[in-house]
Amino acid sequence: MAETFDAKGEALCCAAVIRLGGATGVLAARAGLTDGYRRIVAGVENIAAFLEGHPLDRDVVSSAFAENWFLGGDYPAQLPGRSFFKAWSDVAFVALALTLGDQPQITASLGMDSALRAASALPSSLPLRAYELACQQEAEVQLRASGVGELWGLAGRQAGHYRRVVRLPDS
Repeated sequence: MAETFDAKGEALCCAAVIRLGGATGVLAARAGLTDGYRRIVAGVENIAAFLEGHPLDRDVVSSAFAENWFLGGDYPAQLPGRSFFKAWSDVAFVALALTLGDQPQITASLGMDSALRAASALPSSLPLRAYELACQQEAEVQLRASGVGELWGLAGRQAGHYRRVVRLPDS
């Protein structure tokens, strides 16, 4: 693990992966990419557990990193949501890369920017960029107030909104 590891930034990136994963899981199922999606989520969940004091399973995180390397490009161009899916993959890349510490130029702010790009790319008539920005701000407040344990619950609740958006008939 890199000495410059930023636990706060890592937690916020993981929360973004979980939050945006509400829509990504639905899109992955539509595209037949559920297995790859689940491997990436398993890596992020392992990081989340690590941030709560559990041991890090580098094999699980490395496997998620390898899977994520290709998954964003595997999303079929003819299906709606490809840009969102790719941007979510970018957020996951940042979360995984921060933990593995192999790429010092990667920062948590890149992950947050990718999360905003993902929200902007999701086909919807709803203002999702503003929603994502509000979610990021709420996540920071939650992290400061209660620590990482409560952050995962918040991200899961926020993910429900993204899941509903991609299940709407006009999306």
